Amino acid sequence: MAVGVVETDRGRVRGVARGEVISFRGIPYAASPVGELRFAPPRPHPGWTGVREAAQAGPAVPQGASRLVRVMGHRVPDWDEDGSLTVNVHVPAGALEDNTARPVLVWWHGGGFTSGSGGWDWYDGGRLAALGDIVVVTANYRVGPLGYLYLPEIGAANLGAQDQAALLAWVRDNIASFGGDPREVTVGGQSAGAYASLALALDPRTSGLVNRVLLQSGPFGLVPQDPHHAAENAEAYLRLLGVPDGADTATALRALPVERLLSAYGRLAGQLARPGNAAPPMHPVLGGPGLPRDLYRGLVEGGLEGKALLIGTTRDEASAFTAFDPHVQNLGVDGALELLTGQLGPRAPEFYERYAALLEEPTPARVFTAMVTDELFRADSLRIADHHAAGGNATYVYEFDYRPAEDPYGLGATHCGELPFLFGTFDAYPDTPMLGRVTDAVRELGRTFATAVAEFVASGSVHDWLPYMPGTEARIRHFG
Repeated sequence: MAVGVVETDRGRVRGVARGEVISFRGIPYAASPVGELRFAPPRPHPGWTGVREAAQAGPAVPQGASRLVRVMGHRVPDWDEDGSLTVNVHVPAGALEDNTARPVLVWWHGGGFTSGSGGWDWYDGGRLAALGDIVVVTANYRVGPLGYLYLPEIGAANLGAQDQAALLAWVRDNIASFGGDPREVTVGGQSAGAYASLALALDPRTSGLVNRVLLQSGPFGLVPQDPHHAAENAEAYLRLLGVPDGADTATALRALPVERLLSAYGRLAGQLARPGNAAPPMHPVLGGPGLPRDLYRGLVEGGLEGKALLIGTTRDEASAFTAFDPHVQNLGVDGALELLTGQLGPRAPEFYERYAALLEEPTPARVFTAMVTDELFRADSLRIADHHAAGGNATYVYEFDYRPAEDPYGLGATHCGELPFLFGTFDAYPDTPMLGRVTDAVRELGRTFATAVAEFVASGSVHDWLPYMPGTEARIRHFG
């Protein structure tokens, strides 16, 4: 049912109460990125009069289908460029009346900087908010070409990251009205959302808005695009769109139907795709807004000092990208070594033998998948944890090991597999192979995992979890 009204800096909103939580969905945090604002940094929303009903999430930002449809499940397209920059706030039922400021989790969805929406039922933060007595915030940010096309001469540079910074400013200015404490903000996310969260915590322009950091399955082995390479991809993209040399690029791009922008991006992705390579054709550019320096360099230079960190991966991250790829599944040893040599150099055969010795059934596809898991996800997550803990900062490391009882595709504990456990949204993933049958034990594992995350958000520690020490595998907590 509808509940009381909350005042924001752009107008009043009315949420909806369901059980132990009140949810405010689809609140604009920036002006719609349409017309002259397409490919432009986010601008303040003009506001509204009266009371805005915040019962429904806003549309997703324009995007193509996820690359992980066969892993996570299909979604009916729900995007619209107009009205897409919105935020969702989930608060415990008593938060608006008891004058107790609660810790806040700002959580960013993944999707390879190419797809996703904070308003999807996969990421409904209501259960987590009620479970942990915290405020949970999710939001949209521009992805794909609309978010990461690199044409700084028209104002297009890491626009998705600029959207995220604008959302953090919105939280600073408004979250107290929802019962949240703007001085106790954890920024977190999964996959691309984890990458973005670390960038926000390290960037001097946003670091002061972040108190704690939650990093789930961050692809920290993904090197930021250098400006030269990003410019080359932008030129290739303009050619696919048929934008002629010498044209007013900004005017031409803003006049095109968004469907053509997405179609050309899909073709560019196809041209650049390589087996086992999860990098999208456009992602954060080094030196652009939100990413002034390499993430690890920012860490070494003290950008995360004093902020508690919870970081982890799933056991078999890369299977999400390889299990349904026939190029990988049909690899022989020579083919796998050729691919790995391109990524690891001349030591690839040595590494291949080392990984093969650890696997029960060391097929080339499984060895390749295990190596990509470490190179893209696990190795750098542990390197970040080691450095942060060595500096005396509160650091917690986990590995999510749950795999479905029936696993016909050999996904194991795959990328994204922990998401329904964190949010308690098992029913939003019907028939997805990464989850399998939802039993009482599965739901209890979800409650255990979500409780640990919520405790971290609330206090920067977890009562039954020893903080990590560098190189101490025994202090990595396993879920599953």
